[in-house]
Amino acid sequence: MQKFKNKVAFITGGTNGMGFATAQEFIQEGATVIITGRSRETVDKAVKALGPNAIGLVSDSGKMKDLFELQNQVKLHTNHLDILFVNAGYGKFASIEQVDEAHYDELFNLLVKGTFFTVQQLLPLMNAGGSIILNTSIVTGFGFDNFSIYSAAKSAVQSFIKTFSTECTAKNIRVNGVSPGYIKTNIFNNTGLTAEQIDGAVQGIIPTLPFKRFGEASEIAKTVLFLASDDASYIHGAEIAVDGGLSNTK
Repeated sequence: MQKFKNKVAFITGGTNGMGFATAQEFIQEGATVIITGRSRETVDKAVKALGPNAIGLVSDSGKMKDLFELQNQVKLHTNHLDILFVNAGYGKFASIEQVDEAHYDELFNLLVKGTFFTVQQLLPLMNAGGSIILNTSIVTGFGFDNFSIYSAAKSAVQSFIKTFSTECTAKNIRVNGVSPGYIKTNIFNNTGLTAEQIDGAVQGIIPTLPFKRFGEASEIAKTVLFLASDDASYIHGAEIAVDGGLSNTK
């Protein structure tokens, strides 16, 4: 039995990584999925791979103009949403001395403004009994070198879980978060590192992980599906760490 038959899910940043894997899982369980991406090329490629139950919108979660158009774009395809996974984001890392205003604004515009205004704009379309899941990160609980801006931005998203869940209770909409550890995605692609440097960083991280591997995007996706499902009907305002136990070792 398909758990999400006749349901509509909306996923920001759904063209690759955790967003794409989550779209695949929802479609497999019967949902229609609307994904966003920043370029027509990547959106079209993802929709083709996902199949006929996928709809793609070109939208940049770091740009207010695009965020304020979201509701109108969605209404071209449906008048309601059942699930919202606010996933769009990437990492950019620098020391305190090296961070400039552009670095700061880029991450806060994408991760904080993007998350808040995505929810604000799509909340009127959410059905009662629906589910909102925010993508946070385990970095909010620890101090990592060069992570000051990224961690601060993700901490704001973590705070939204608490405030959004309180406010959405009256609407009968559950709000939760998934907190990934090190996952096989393209998070390092916007760091300015070369492919060799990224590979070197990954190889240096793996020995520090409890299971000596990065998580798979599908492992995040399955957690999102659980939080969106009736199996999680009494989970509200919670954040689930999916990090292979890394947070227990810090």
